[in-house]
Amino acid sequence: MSEIKVNNIQSLSGTNGPVISGTVEMNSTGAMSLPRGDTTYRGSRGTGIFAGGRTSPGLKERMDKFTISTLGNGLDFGNLTTTTSEFGGCASSTRGIFMGGETFPTNINTIQYLTISQLGSTFDFGDLTRQKRGTACLSDNTRGICVGGNAAPTITAYREIEFITINSLGNASAFGDASADHSYSMTNASTTRGIIALGGSPFASPYPAVNTIEYITISTEGNTRDFGDLTNKRKEGASASNSTRGLFFGGTDPSATNIIDYITIASLGDAIDFGDCVNGCTLGSACSSPTRAIFGDMTADANVISYVTIMTTGNAQDFGDLDLARNQTAACSDSHGGLG
Repeated sequence: MSEIKVNNIQSLSGTNGPVISGTVEMNSTGAMSLPRGDTTYRGSRGTGIFAGGRTSPGLKERMDKFTISTLGNGLDFGNLTTTTSEFGGCASSTRGIFMGGETFPTNINTIQYLTISQLGSTFDFGDLTRQKRGTACLSDNTRGICVGGNAAPTITAYREIEFITINSLGNASAFGDASADHSYSMTNASTTRGIIALGGSPFASPYPAVNTIEYITISTEGNTRDFGDLTNKRKEGASASNSTRGLFFGGTDPSATNIIDYITIASLGDAIDFGDCVNGCTLGSACSSPTRAIFGDMTADANVISYVTIMTTGNAQDFGDLDLARNQTAACSDSHGGLG
């Protein structure tokens, strides 16, 4: 038997890694190639979940599960225990979170959670500081952030930002404020920075759609800072990212647009045209893996899910369908940009 001696194991850059002393033995009838990359990406990660939403005659508790690396239709994941629409979703590598929304005709402050690797219904996590719909969320692997929202049917929107610790249970705490009242925003993240495209409200006045992009540092509390501008004013779009690039899909002002924009999260500057959605895209949600973003075109209770490759540019392509056509869902994944 041939003998293989391993002196040490290091990262690809050679800058870190555990040192192993002793003898490593193996039996093989051929060559062996060791796996590369972060071990947390092997196995179950790469799951996206689209939850809740609305379609005639009412709200839906359904949650659909997708494997982001493949093409195909949604599979039944389970149900929301508090049926809602117009709410935000985020996740750690293990736990999905949904915050706020409406349970017709009232707004709610409910925070729900699920374990992404286990099919089933959501559980109660805690409460936001107030009842509101039109919320948007982002996260790293530790903190979940909820931004904005509104008190529809009254003409009131909020600029507040709240946070939770994802792997615990409890109520949200104050984080800071955005520069203006807003709801139906588009949010994404890297491992350090959260991005918020401020959106608008369900009312043309006094909260029209804007093109403002702002950012926060997720691990600290404080108010947003200016990042740049979208290529056009809009609200009610969808957003996703890997750790490098953030994407913004569609939106309305006042009709649906098919524009896809992108930014480089670590820098400041205006968004750049990426390509086009398959159709005019609004009232949807999005999630991502390190390579691919998938998003819903739910303009008229549609079930269409499209995808793009994040680090290229170009038009979206068909991915598959939701099991149940609906709009104003929330989405999360266990492999988005905030997780590295």
